[in-house]
Amino acid sequence: MAIIPQKKLFVWDEIERLEDLDRLRLVIEYMPDETLMQVLEKVRGKGRDDFPVRAMWNTILAGVVYQHPSIASLRRELARNGQLRQMCGFEKGKIPAEYVFSRFCRKLFLYQALIDQMFYNLVETLRLLLPDFGKHIAIDSKAINSLAKHANKKEEADGRRDSDADYGRKEYKGVREDGTVWEKIVTWFGYKLHLIVDAMYELPIAFEVSKASASDVVEGRKLVKKLAKEQPKIIAACEDLMGDRGYDDTKFIMELWDEYRIKPVIDIRNMWKDGEETKVLEGWDNITYNYKGNVYCHCMESGTIREMSVGGFEKDRKTLKKICPVVSYGIECKSFGKCPVNHSIRIDLETDRRIFTPVDRASNKWERLYDKRTAVERVNSRLDVSFGFEQHYIRGKKKMELRCGIALCVMLAMAVGRIKEKQTQYMRSLVKSA
Repeated sequence: MAIIPQKKLFVWDEIERLEDLDRLRLVIEYMPDETLMQVLEKVRGKGRDDFPVRAMWNTILAGVVYQHPSIASLRRELARNGQLRQMCGFEKGKIPAEYVFSRFCRKLFLYQALIDQMFYNLVETLRLLLPDFGKHIAIDSKAINSLAKHANKKEEADGRRDSDADYGRKEYKGVREDGTVWEKIVTWFGYKLHLIVDAMYELPIAFEVSKASASDVVEGRKLVKKLAKEQPKIIAACEDLMGDRGYDDTKFIMELWDEYRIKPVIDIRNMWKDGEETKVLEGWDNITYNYKGNVYCHCMESGTIREMSVGGFEKDRKTLKKICPVVSYGIECKSFGKCPVNHSIRIDLETDRRIFTPVDRASNKWERLYDKRTAVERVNSRLDVSFGFEQHYIRGKKKMELRCGIALCVMLAMAVGRIKEKQTQYMRSLVKSA
């Protein structure tokens, strides 16, 4: 932690201001940044130390905590707020010029790996503090708009254009209550932040920044592999991963279960191009299924079609069990006793790995788990509103990676501080004071 030696931190009478500063204190105190500070101080060596490394770093953290959209805004706050200057470590009252912040941030670019390690250290701390942390995880990408202009390859870089960003596009589809279909297409210029979060505590576990045009599923597969490398204990404890249709991919679904034993709970698209609503299940003449994983039996005498009930997943056999409606619901069927189904059937996952997954898509359990996916949407919302990504002035992928890494570290450090200081009810809040 980049703690500045001080006589006293709290010697003012303005209680409301103290409560506001306490949020920054939590972040400074519980941020595992000592390694980064020592490296930066070693690099500085015996050079000029008008603005100490720790004070500069604390000021960067303050900019995130107090939601400053630019360095200019942060400097204005430092100029008028003596208590903030003292907490950051500027004892003499002099504040750095804007170019000093720019140079400091350029140095931080070289140590993005250390900031990433801080993030994973905080994740590990939370794993030890919170029961079942990482048991249920959710994945999603977040569009980050850039206010900069698109850089033409023929134009020279002038600091006002963004040569790393590009255009992204997302489609949203659904069905209204009256049965009509709606569709919405969103385009933006900028980047994507790919996130894996704990679906119960709504805290980030892994992240990656890419161009806006990057594929969700490709980056998602990379992110899971990165998480397995950096946080093997999280992966080992994880039971299921929730994702929207952007992650509907056979390879990804297979990797999650076959390599990591994580049950994929991922929404599915209709990829049947032949217009069929159902297909005959191989080996059964009177059993059909649709692309959503609903399985139906057809009465051999009357032709009545009934949906079979869920019998669960048999891990050892790698099969889903489906039970005859007569057995499940006690209804009458003219072909009961003659039907080859008799009591139940087993469907091998290899029949179709996208459709038939360890958590039966037709089950209530699948619905309950998929509802947890909204946790990642709430984290995305907090990044926009509380962490300033809704409107920012960041240009370049390195700057965006740095800014995202610091913001997520602040989110986790705040959570660790809240938990350790018995303020768990404010664990996910950046703006509330205890």
